[in-house]
Amino acid sequence: MDNMAGQKTSLSIVTNLSVIALVLIWLIPTIGLLVSSFRDREQISETGWWASMFPVQQAYRVSPEPTDVTQDGDLYMFSGNLFTASDDVSATGSGDVSGFGITGRDPGIAEPGQTYGRLKLIVTDENGEEDEENYETSWPADGAPEAPETDEDGRPVQDFYIDRAVTVAANGDFTWMQDGEIGRPPTIYITAASPPEFGLNNYEQILTSDNMDRAFINTLTVTIPATIIPILIAAFAAYALAWMDFKGRGFLIAMVVGLLVVPLQLALVPLLQLHNAVGIGQSFLGIWLAHTGFGLPLAIYLLRNYMVGLPRDIIESAKVDGATDFQVFTKIVLPLSFPALASFAIFQFLWTWNDLLVAKVFLPSNSESWVMTVKIADDLLGSRGGDWGILAAAAFISIAVPLVVFFAMQKYLVRGLLAGSVK
Repeated sequence: MDNMAGQKTSLSIVTNLSVIALVLIWLIPTIGLLVSSFRDREQISETGWWASMFPVQQAYRVSPEPTDVTQDGDLYMFSGNLFTASDDVSATGSGDVSGFGITGRDPGIAEPGQTYGRLKLIVTDENGEEDEENYETSWPADGAPEAPETDEDGRPVQDFYIDRAVTVAANGDFTWMQDGEIGRPPTIYITAASPPEFGLNNYEQILTSDNMDRAFINTLTVTIPATIIPILIAAFAAYALAWMDFKGRGFLIAMVVGLLVVPLQLALVPLLQLHNAVGIGQSFLGIWLAHTGFGLPLAIYLLRNYMVGLPRDIIESAKVDGATDFQVFTKIVLPLSFPALASFAIFQFLWTWNDLLVAKVFLPSNSESWVMTVKIADDLLGSRGGDWGILAAAAFISIAVPLVVFFAMQKYLVRGLLAGSVK
């Protein structure tokens, strides 16, 4: 009674949950990549994409011009507002300072309403000689700083004076003070909430970069022949392995299956050396042949499995009527094998379009020969590759054409992959 119609079995429930889990595993990072492609670079470095709709605490460096400088004893000071004193901070922000400091290594070390600065500690060493040590600390805005009894080396502190300090309020009002005349604008660091920013700047930077149109043409120049050539060769080979009797056929089939598990990275250097030896070198012809060689095992395997499953009666009837193997192949087998051809074409197109490693090995290093992946990796991202906004936008730009190819031929994909798996 457990398998009555209308009741789901435990296996079907597990299968459905597994499918949902796989969809989420792929969907969540894709959504994150899409959101990041519209975000500002600084905001990406501060928070994850899941927090992109909330204000971001960002650090700003402000260098206000000293105006109306006054003197109080040995200290020279001036006042102003950090949100209007420099172009580095936008006056259209929230206007609330959450922290401040005088060094970039810790820009929000002090809280608004406090005074934070650097003290000069006068210490005495073992020989009785006086020395000065820097000591950073904070104190109440209406109070005085307190110095430690000893410095980091355990030397007693005899006296101290303020070298430089700043008081910052939550609304951005500040008072800068330092020992000696103020000869140049001081540097003040603050952390403030910045509203979420979305835009098309990343996409604009990619699409308007120099020679991106050339890289797009180069990508098509590599991808189209590298997809068509292995299909043509593999179709003939698959027909021979499926319907022609000759010695060593089983060994060749086993070799094709074995080549599926060989990493292509093992063949990159030997193949490039072979290309240099025969005069091909780093060229479009070289990368066409490389992609053909790397794609043939899978192509022959898929097409051979599909052709084996074709009705034998049709092929034998054609041969009885006098058709040659070439006629059988071109007029019967090839049209019936279109789903398998389309499924491999999708895989090969996606592989060659998104390829970076083979393109860097088999194409010249000059910018005139760059494909889109090399252009993005070497030119737009730089040597460190840390601009995640550019990387995310480039990912969606680069997959536009493969998506069109995939959706145009997706109905043949499953039919081609399942070919030969069932009788």
